[in-house]
Amino acid sequence: MNNNYHEEIKAKGSPENTSLYQHLYEVADVSMKIADYLNLDKEIVRHAAILHDIGKASPIFQKYLKEKQNSKSRLRNSDLPFRHELASCMFLSLFPEEEHEKLIEMVVAHHKSIYKDFRERGIIDLFELYEEEIIDWHLKSWEEWMPIANEILESFGIKTHNISREEAIENYFKVYDFCETKLNERAYSDWRGVLMAADHFASALEDNYKEYMDRLFKTPDLSFYNRKSELYPLSLKSADSSKKHTIVVASTGAGKTDFLFRRCKSRVFYTLPFQASINAMYSRVKADLEKDNPGLDIRLQHAASSVSIKDSKLEEEIIQKHVGASVKILTPHQIAAIAFGIKGFEAVIQDLKNCDVILDEIHTYNKVTRSIVLKIIEVLKHIGCSVHIGTATMPSILYNKILDILGEENVYQVKLSKEELNEFDRHVVYKLDSWDDSYSVIDSAISDSKKILLVCNRIKNAQDLFRELKDKYPNVPILLLHSRFTRGDRKCKEDILMNIETDGPYIVVSTQVVEVSLDISFDMMVTEAAPLDSLLQRFGRINRKRSNETIGKYKPIYVLNPPEDEKEALPYELDIIKKSFDEIPNGDILHERDVQTKIDCVYTDINFNDIEEFSVFKSSGKWNISPLRNNKKSCLLELLDIDNVTCILESDEQEYFQLSKKEREKRHISLRYWMVKDFNHLDYGVHPFIVPDVAYDKDLGFDIDKCKVENYNSSYSFL
Repeated sequence: MNNNYHEEIKAKGSPENTSLYQHLYEVADVSMKIADYLNLDKEIVRHAAILHDIGKASPIFQKYLKEKQNSKSRLRNSDLPFRHELASCMFLSLFPEEEHEKLIEMVVAHHKSIYKDFRERGIIDLFELYEEEIIDWHLKSWEEWMPIANEILESFGIKTHNISREEAIENYFKVYDFCETKLNERAYSDWRGVLMAADHFASALEDNYKEYMDRLFKTPDLSFYNRKSELYPLSLKSADSSKKHTIVVASTGAGKTDFLFRRCKSRVFYTLPFQASINAMYSRVKADLEKDNPGLDIRLQHAASSVSIKDSKLEEEIIQKHVGASVKILTPHQIAAIAFGIKGFEAVIQDLKNCDVILDEIHTYNKVTRSIVLKIIEVLKHIGCSVHIGTATMPSILYNKILDILGEENVYQVKLSKEELNEFDRHVVYKLDSWDDSYSVIDSAISDSKKILLVCNRIKNAQDLFRELKDKYPNVPILLLHSRFTRGDRKCKEDILMNIETDGPYIVVSTQVVEVSLDISFDMMVTEAAPLDSLLQRFGRINRKRSNETIGKYKPIYVLNPPEDEKEALPYELDIIKKSFDEIPNGDILHERDVQTKIDCVYTDINFNDIEEFSVFKSSGKWNISPLRNNKKSCLLELLDIDNVTCILESDEQEYFQLSKKEREKRHISLRYWMVKDFNHLDYGVHPFIVPDVAYDKDLGFDIDKCKVENYNSSYSFL
């Protein structure tokens, strides 16, 4: 690539200092790769990529880059807003007229919504605010910089001519008028999504984009999952069916993961509800597919994915959220943008179109997230995805709701027979009054060198239990796992949990984070009462490993009586906990063949939140958003995080500014906003709140009782 075309004209300032020519070249390269995959006109997409940032040649933008570099500030408040994409549109007439509408769709809104933008920077917003003054501002020094922009365009083979101010203004209003007509339409723009995806990809990877672009959109070889074993009945069932979608209901350990992958024919998006579970699934899939797929693009996407990817290059960490992975492991939160029209949703749609999407353990969601997942299923069906759902415990009312969405005639339904289910009886369940009553069975398990899993519903309960056990059993290794550790510490604990090797006893105290897709197998469990589906997921961590020797052998699970107070039952509903407790046996085998009946006795009705008004995709199959517009955020998506905010310890504050993004993420702690709202926060990075060191312990995690402003260490304020 010859990148000497006006090297002084930059697309990015320090530290990248990327020339405009180089950036346009890279985005054009990536955009044609995406267009080829989506069967779109590559020449039109290339033209849009060349046009999209040419407005950055304006001296206003170049001045902004230098001011940003030198003073870390934006243009003076007295200056009008300058949007480089609007300046780019003034060169529209240099391109074939029959391409204009598609070029406008790709260029004018590749950063901003055209109307009602969050900062009122869309083309219609700006004209309503400033009228012709905003056009004159974007044409400032036009005769000086337009020829430079033309020379850069000519380097890409675009035939140019000197564009008069009148012609530029005519181009501007052609774009403006087109955007106004779009306000009355209800749809989304495929073309906008393509350019956004290409621009984000090329911008993130810079000079290294070529290495990763060659790996994009490759269909994985999933033949590894054709393995068969009498121990895993789903491995013996045919995955061949002309039906597009799948629902598999089977016991934990029956081979659901393999079967779901066997149903996939294209690129795969695999979703699970919890960070710990997707970390484990990422490691598992990467190991499974490595031999048959050398260099396969397998990615992990969640808030701390870079913390969880070992020995990777920076570019591999950056690429996780971008288009084109062969296999991506993520949570539904990462694809929920498509239902709510969040910024960039069109790019996510282009990535997902016609792919295989696995939704594992869908039953674990609460009523808000469950409704969102159902809405996601509607959109996935609409954009041509094959949806594959796996569950061990799904209430029939939810199962039937999903069938209604996908169309029963389109769903390959797979269940184990009663005879097969009998092979998965592996637990004897006992009921206990309290934790105090559990110590005799814990003592016995320690004497027998057992691996013991103790599960609490709330973090504080788990911390209190951990302290008590450390005092009671000082010579027994004990691990505490919950969601309020720094991301680095939590990842270390998850690694330990997945690889416990000891001949002696071992105790793990945990919250619900162990419930889903962690491939661990303990000898005994004591758990607080919870909803039946959650309990059954917890039970799946006991006696999990199947062999000819373990089939027909039973291991004990002890469930504590439900609380009497609704507050003590949180985060669950007390009524559901009590119904669930009534359904489990006491001193008897829990028979897998009876599980579905028990689940349906607990969940006689399910509240599906009415989220139709929040979604831009309606159950009717229609879109309720204007092309080239997007929503900044969704209150429902914020509910998924339950007002979580990012925090760091006060001792990390000074070093935080010098750390790499990956190292900063390792220091992050996710806490509820109300816990830290009175504390200081940094105006840097993700703006973390700063919490006292005394409130954090590597073994216990974050202690809310010690999270007080008066517990700040005053010595840090002098650093």
